[in-house]
Amino acid sequence: MLHLLVADGNDRDGRARHAEATGSTSAESYAAILGEVARTRGGAACTCTLISPADADAVLPAGMDLSAYAGLVVTGSTLKLADGTPETTRQIALMRAALAAGLSVFGSCWGMQVAAVATGGAAGPNPKGGEYGFARALAPTRSGHGHPLLAGRPDRFDAPAIHGDAVLRLPAHATLLASNACSIQAIEIVHGPGVFWGTQYHPETDLDALGIMLRMSASEMIADGQCPDAAAVAAFADDLARLHADRAGHPDLLARHRLDAQITEDANRRREIGNFLDFLAVPRRAAA
Repeated sequence: MLHLLVADGNDRDGRARHAEATGSTSAESYAAILGEVARTRGGAACTCTLISPADADAVLPAGMDLSAYAGLVVTGSTLKLADGTPETTRQIALMRAALAAGLSVFGSCWGMQVAAVATGGAAGPNPKGGEYGFARALAPTRSGHGHPLLAGRPDRFDAPAIHGDAVLRLPAHATLLASNACSIQAIEIVHGPGVFWGTQYHPETDLDALGIMLRMSASEMIADGQCPDAAAVAAFADDLARLHADRAGHPDLLARHRLDAQITEDANRRREIGNFLDFLAVPRRAAA
């Protein structure tokens, strides 16, 4: 059994907005995906303890005895690291504490940006613009081809994405695992006794949830030139909801949005999550 911490990257208001729009917080939906991936891959089962480190009154487990957990997973967030608010600095402190405790950490989008900043890198508004909907033409580096985080990924693939910020400078002891024309997309950071694996894209996000998140980010998409108006954002989100409900029945939508099995098939889309769970389970299997 893997006991994991799942840290919601949002502040209190962000969690409330996400729950109102999707029916669950980011941490709750991430924990559900972790459990589903663990079951479908037939590996070690997992349980999740959810924490909200952005909050000043957050209840953290056992006086921050992080070594009691197999790993930490950090979700996405609507916060901005460049703002330097207490809600962001508390999460940087948690990341440093987890790595200092020797934890293996996984983070997507915000989680990867927090890890980069916590270990000496930089993150902020991407001068190349954002990615809303899908990150295209992701390419593993030479190091990425042999890295277990990307095991099973092809030489080029697309993935769900929704971000305007990105990692701008890698910290020391970081390895670039994948990138595209827009940004750094996957990294490993070895920091003290801890290790971080992360993606700028969202392997945990299903197509229906992605559509909801796009609606929530409509103003950013329009300002970034990704969509001309709110109606276009809504049409995009509607297409994603239809594809989630019946992918095989909409070849026209698959073609329109240039989607293949790397996005439409759950096992492919969630591959990095499964690879991380496998990584966590290996020492325990060996010890058994």
